[in-house]
Amino acid sequence: MTDPLDNLKRALDRATPEPDAERRKANMARAMELFDQAQESAAEPRRTHDRLTTWAGIGHGVRHMLSTLTSRPVLIAAAGLVAVGFAALFVVLSRETAPRPAEVVAAADASPPGPLPYEPESLRLQEREELEVAEIDIPEVDDLDLFDLAPTEPSPAPVAPVEALQRRRQLAPALPPPAADAPEPMQPRPRPSAFSSRMKALVAADPFVEAELVVRAAPQPRSTEAFANEPASPLKVAGEEPVSTFSIDVDTASYSVVRSSLMTGYLPVAEAVRVEEMLNYFPYAYPAPEAGGAPFRPTVTVAQTPWNADTLLMHIGLQGRLPATDARPPLNLVFLIDTSGSMNQPNKLPLLKQSFRLMLGRLRPEDEVAIVTYAGSAGRPLDATPATERGEILSALDLLDARGSTAGAAGIQLAYQTAAGMAAEGEVTRVILATDGDFNVGISDPEQLKDFIARQRESGIYLSVLGFGRGNLDDLTMQALAQNGNGQASYIDTLAEAQKVLVDQLTGTLFPIADDVKIQVEFNPAAVAEYRLIGYETRALRREDFNNDRVDAGEIGAGHSVTAIYEVTPVGSPAVLHDPLRYADSAGAPPPATGEPGRTGELAFLRLRYKAPGEDTSRLIEVAINREAGNAGADQRFAAAIAGFGQLLRGGVYTGDWSYADAIALAEANTGGDRYGYRREAVTLMRLAESLSE
Repeated sequence: MTDPLDNLKRALDRATPEPDAERRKANMARAMELFDQAQESAAEPRRTHDRLTTWAGIGHGVRHMLSTLTSRPVLIAAAGLVAVGFAALFVVLSRETAPRPAEVVAAADASPPGPLPYEPESLRLQEREELEVAEIDIPEVDDLDLFDLAPTEPSPAPVAPVEALQRRRQLAPALPPPAADAPEPMQPRPRPSAFSSRMKALVAADPFVEAELVVRAAPQPRSTEAFANEPASPLKVAGEEPVSTFSIDVDTASYSVVRSSLMTGYLPVAEAVRVEEMLNYFPYAYPAPEAGGAPFRPTVTVAQTPWNADTLLMHIGLQGRLPATDARPPLNLVFLIDTSGSMNQPNKLPLLKQSFRLMLGRLRPEDEVAIVTYAGSAGRPLDATPATERGEILSALDLLDARGSTAGAAGIQLAYQTAAGMAAEGEVTRVILATDGDFNVGISDPEQLKDFIARQRESGIYLSVLGFGRGNLDDLTMQALAQNGNGQASYIDTLAEAQKVLVDQLTGTLFPIADDVKIQVEFNPAAVAEYRLIGYETRALRREDFNNDRVDAGEIGAGHSVTAIYEVTPVGSPAVLHDPLRYADSAGAPPPATGEPGRTGELAFLRLRYKAPGEDTSRLIEVAINREAGNAGADQRFAAAIAGFGQLLRGGVYTGDWSYADAIALAEANTGGDRYGYRREAVTLMRLAESLSE
């Protein structure tokens, strides 16, 4: 049986004529001619009712696609193709609108070559994401040509980043000074661990760009830091103002902040440099006090000034007594820990926990520990616990996390309340505040906090402050708390620093041997024309404060050494900077030395006041200082190097042509035994400062 469809097919095949190749060729030529004519026509295409705009056409196409493609897999595949198309379009547009490296370099040349202002957070995060790429190859030659990166001249030989930065800044055009109301600029930033592909391309095209990228590309701390400092002490005329009075200071925070800045790759701001805290960071082998006498012993030496051959350095050193370890009283510690959101950084709360772990290993069975935290509201995750319960204390530490705002005042109040409940007769009770200083809830004004702490110190509870982290370090508040809380301030930037403060120097940090220690020096106008105290600007006292036992001053811990240095200009020295007064004699200037035995050769007279812990009445120590007083040893010469180093960092005007190289040479020659390597580290920091200052 024959299929009707087969019959129909055979009939159609017989009716279809054979193809004519010549005719097909002619038809194609005619079609191309008509197409060309249509392309040259200027007539506007005729629009239909649903194709009035391009978007309407796209919408029609989408509707047609959706009405035609009804299968779910087909719809999913179509949606994926559309997404890929949009991604490709975004990449093309991004490359077309990206700034060419020539424009980037021009923008860099037009901007100040020095410290930069902080960028918006969104840009900073975007930049951080770009820099955190592990390693990306430099684009191929075609990519470089696309961005016009080929140099017009042969590239110079590669140079070190620091040298490249120096050369680029020398070639930069002079820029006008910033406006008075301009925001404080940022410090240069360290080299990032990895560059993006575009940054690498710029470096390949111009070696000098690398130094700019080193400075500009890495994240840097926010400019919310506040430091407690005053202008450098001025030069004073001994005949007009012969008496100098100040409180001693055993804080070391400034040295650690300076080290943190230099190790990060930028010079510290001048306000962060307190020379006395740099001096007192180092232990010195001053003679110890005699048994049964005063808790500390003064040692005075006079030697030529390293940076001025026509002046003298009068070096005053105090050495505290170190009692036997087994004779120390029981210790009550309240760890007041900042757990606010700002502490959520590796060099803050995690480092804080590690630091306290180190200290716990040095406590004795009779010691007790409590933990108070503050973040939004104050809490007490650990009540008073014997130091032998190490596991319980460590568990409480490990559970701490950073979140919320900083209710610092509420935390301090709870900490003092907890400490009062732990205190007992014959014991030492101390609150240790660990924070980045970001107080933003409750009492946040330094003056209000200072008044509150001053009232609390009457109870005999000491307060020490440990600073952590950079970026929002509130050194101003921390100093106000420590100075008014009968305590000291330290800055912990590394675990090694925690070992130094909380382990190696634990007794000096936690156990006081003298309270309210004041120094007063009266200069002899017959021998001294001018003088100036190096550092201690924030510790200055009025002359009448020396004998007033109600005026607070600094504390000396067990085994602590304290250093103070005066630069003295002898009478008749060519280094005298003040002109003599025309009416000095008739105005009643202080008389010259009387010639009495023991006074003719005196440069000055030293007085010291202190209180024994728990007492209200001060005791007096007096020492005459002669020009031949003592021979300067390695300790005094190293201290002089640190004093000069600190003045250079502050941009001092009294050091003349003395340089970082001179400070390095003097310090390197007087490192002495240096058991812990602190002095050798200081030499390294001086070298870093020298390289960054050029």
